[in-house]
Amino acid sequence: MTQNVVSLVLSAEQLDQARKALGMLEQSLVDLISLSVEQRQELRKMGPKSEMFARKAHEVVLQNPDSMPRSFDIEAFTEDMLALDQLRPLFLRITALARRAEDTEMALGSDIYKATLDAYRFAKAAGKGAALDELSEQAAVRFAGQGKRKGGSGGTQS
Repeated sequence: MTQNVVSLVLSAEQLDQARKALGMLEQSLVDLISLSVEQRQELRKMGPKSEMFARKAHEVVLQNPDSMPRSFDIEAFTEDMLALDQLRPLFLRITALARRAEDTEMALGSDIYKATLDAYRFAKAAGKGAALDELSEQAAVRFAGQGKRKGGSGGTQS
């Protein structure tokens, strides 16, 4: 049975435009940071409830700046809130695009792998030959150690 979850043919122009757009995006957002695994674990996380609290605290601080000690950086607090509000819609779009990219990559990989298994099955049914010998060697490497499955002919994953 044939599988074709996605059909995708990209022109050189489309790929070039995408690369340029990504380059522009990377340049525009050059100040974004990368955190280490340790940093991610150590940082406090702000969920929806914490964000509501933070927005109210920011409002109170702006209304009562004299109640804050001099060491409290109201300007930095305000800049961070503004940056979050400016970037969040972009991040949502980037995340949605990344999900589509991952889904497309998964679908392409699945189509390719299904076609590979079909090609191997057809080549095996056709008989011996140099091409079949090469495929058999690759299949032996790919499926090494799996042996026969008990209880059915479920699909193979990797």
